[in-house]
Amino acid sequence: MGVPPNDGKMEGWLYIIRSHRFGLQFSRRRYFILQENYLRCYKTTSISQEEEPLRSAKIDSYIRITDNGRESINRKVFFIFTLYNTLNENDHLKLGASGSEDAGRWIRSLQNAVLKECPNPEKEFMSFSKKNWLPSRFGNAKRAHRQRSIDYYSFLHNEAVTSDVIAPSPWKIFGCQNGLRLFKEAKDWDSRGKHWDAHPAIMAVGVINGTPEAIFRTLMSLGASRSEWDFSFYRGNVVEHLDGHTDILHAKLYSNWLPWGMMRRDFLLRRYWRREEDGTYVILYHSVIHKKCPPQNGYVRACLKSGGYVITPVNKGRESLVKHMLAVDWKFWKVYLRQPYARSLTIRMLERLAALREMFRAKAGNYPSDFSSADSEVKIMLDQAAVEDIESEDISQQKLELNADLEEDEAEKTNSGRRSLMSLNDASDEFFDVPDSGEVIAFDHLENGWFPEVSQEWPASNMPQPRLSSAAVFVKKIHDLAVQKKGYMDFQELAKEENVVPSFGNTLQKDSACSLPCSWATSDPTTFLIRGENYLKDNQKIKAKGTLMQMVGADWLRSEHREDDLGSRAESIVQKYAAQGRPEFFFIVNIQVPGVTQYTLALYYMLKTPLEETPLLHSFVNGDDAFRNSRFKLIPYISKGSWIVKQSVGKKACLVGQALEMHYFRGKNYLELDIDVGSSTVARGVVSLVLGYLNHLVIEMAFVIQGNTEEELPEVLLGTCRLNNLDASKSVLV
Repeated sequence: MGVPPNDGKMEGWLYIIRSHRFGLQFSRRRYFILQENYLRCYKTTSISQEEEPLRSAKIDSYIRITDNGRESINRKVFFIFTLYNTLNENDHLKLGASGSEDAGRWIRSLQNAVLKECPNPEKEFMSFSKKNWLPSRFGNAKRAHRQRSIDYYSFLHNEAVTSDVIAPSPWKIFGCQNGLRLFKEAKDWDSRGKHWDAHPAIMAVGVINGTPEAIFRTLMSLGASRSEWDFSFYRGNVVEHLDGHTDILHAKLYSNWLPWGMMRRDFLLRRYWRREEDGTYVILYHSVIHKKCPPQNGYVRACLKSGGYVITPVNKGRESLVKHMLAVDWKFWKVYLRQPYARSLTIRMLERLAALREMFRAKAGNYPSDFSSADSEVKIMLDQAAVEDIESEDISQQKLELNADLEEDEAEKTNSGRRSLMSLNDASDEFFDVPDSGEVIAFDHLENGWFPEVSQEWPASNMPQPRLSSAAVFVKKIHDLAVQKKGYMDFQELAKEENVVPSFGNTLQKDSACSLPCSWATSDPTTFLIRGENYLKDNQKIKAKGTLMQMVGADWLRSEHREDDLGSRAESIVQKYAAQGRPEFFFIVNIQVPGVTQYTLALYYMLKTPLEETPLLHSFVNGDDAFRNSRFKLIPYISKGSWIVKQSVGKKACLVGQALEMHYFRGKNYLELDIDVGSSTVARGVVSLVLGYLNHLVIEMAFVIQGNTEEELPEVLLGTCRLNNLDASKSVLV
């Protein structure tokens, strides 16, 4: 477990995740210390000041940290994150933590270490230029963040903002039951919330005496422990594990809580989860179709249009505010039964939240982070022979570990001077760690008798096939599902059109009234919150008053490859202005969605005043990639759309370069930012969900360069946009 940062120091046990020659993953437990931008690795916790680390590396502004979600490796659950050297794609380090909170603290601390670089862009550009940076070593810039060495939760409370968007709530309270407040989603024209849809979206809200991580683990479990609180759940299993944040579940419901004479129901769901920086967990579900799990005899397959949980820490993380939302089509065959029965059944199912609250209350606040019954649950799922095989395998692995450690000690003597991320990986010996006596290995896969047969890095078909990028594998799996539900869209089914060279910057129509589908307009800047003049003192954000640039065009494209550097195309609006010798400067945001078909959303902004008149923008345009990655923020907002999409996207500003891979193209009169959505499993999960509902959404975004000093505050929006009901079939083929 990691110790919260103290005086800039973070330390704790982590697992180095590696793959042996057969492609299977294994783990090795090591003690890590992060201090003054150095990440050091030790074998034990008894560290003297004179003791040299096994290996170490320096974390600088060219390091990117990605959250890979949770994985099961040799019957142990890990929350994985990876450190990448953006200048050397082969230099990376994959680490695992035993808990999601622990992983979140490490990710946050590492990101803070990265952000310590380039405190003053005007003075630091040359010292961090690529030509002076050694690929196998990490740059040097010391700046203590003393204000961050405070209590972890109070730090989150001060720094993290739940929303950077001012938006009305669509939820109207209609009752209170079992200590839970009940809300319904009201339509824009139904201000009093009196109208009920056939399949209404209903939300229950309550406070639970448990940490967000403990509640998250309980909700994610599909094993015997679920029977302690979920009265509707009979049995469940993982049909397919897509990545560390997404899987396909099959859940069967008990019939004893359903109305008399009603057949049993089941669900086939896509589950997606993520953890926010403030410790909030979001778990989202919606129904899908999967060829491996067709409708079963004796069950009517209900349709969960959207649903999930939002678990927010309160009272310094000791308690949690939990929101549970459901919108269910129960598939009644009699029309006159649909509305009243659907509403009552949905409310009854939401009462699981009250049962969950009472279970935690019964444990008197001493609920462990791992289930105490996990070992017994695993042995129930495995027969005696399998248990004996595991025990004998563990004994042989202990022998392998002893021999491997001896070999490693010799290797470390010759590698003590290495400083790359790869140097933090252990020597080339391959073995599986033996689970510690106190470790819990329970996981959905174990509780349901499901084990991944091969490394998750390979496609789920387990058949020999060409190696694809992680993004291509993800999209291929979506295609293999053959799903007709909105949550998945088969892009290969789209009609082909003749490849005509478009006029870049004008392929998406403008509609200021926002009445036409597949169009763009600008958003109201006052919708978004940005850092105020005194933000460094009071942490207060203010309404934006305007934008620095004017939005002049947008592209909605599809092709078979990445469309980089659109600003340099002779057919673009940028080059047309340049050919005329005009002084305007263009800022292009190019959002790239990878897959078998590559989708590109490009937004064009124009600055009419000289670049030098805006010092922070001038520093950003002429700075290096590390500085740009540490400053460029996007504020997303789904103003119209399904609850599940709104929750998946959120309304909080994000430093894009810290979460996704970005490429910058600097031209004479433009700067283009190409954002690779496929570089993050979290982002891929969000985008795949958004694409399924795309033509029913109104998406708003704002862009800003983060101000970190008094001279750079208050912040000013670069620009905004509003995308109305985009349609993939209307994208322009390039």
